[in-house]
Amino acid sequence: MVVKKDNVKRAIAKAKSLRTSGQKLNLVAKSIRGQNIKVAIDQLAFSRKRISREVLKVLNTAIANAENNFGLDIDRLIVEEAFVGKSIVMKRMRPRARGRAAKILKPFSKLTIVLKENEEGK
Repeated sequence: MVVKKDNVKRAIAKAKSLRTSGQKLNLVAKSIRGQNIKVAIDQLAFSRKRISREVLKVLNTAIANAENNFGLDIDRLIVEEAFVGKSIVMKRMRPRARGRAAKILKPFSKLTIVLKENEEGK
């Protein structure tokens, strides 16, 4: 998907059901916002967070979309936006003492990465 605002092409990639909370995913997404894609790939490859592998897959998809579908130059791409949203929440029960139950919430998140071509061409 390409979006044109201010006559600048943007390539988008989305992941709809990532098995982590939005708060944890946003920590990883915040580390790549505004970065050159080479720096962002290095940041995700060496991150100790489990979800960074999934974010790297989405980033590689956005790069492939930019190159193959829209003919953007890979060396000039930067991560313009990386935003996180809530998805479904699986609800489970855990047995507790005296016949009671406790709720277990297992959240899922959405991730959207938007790449654009840098005008300066670093």
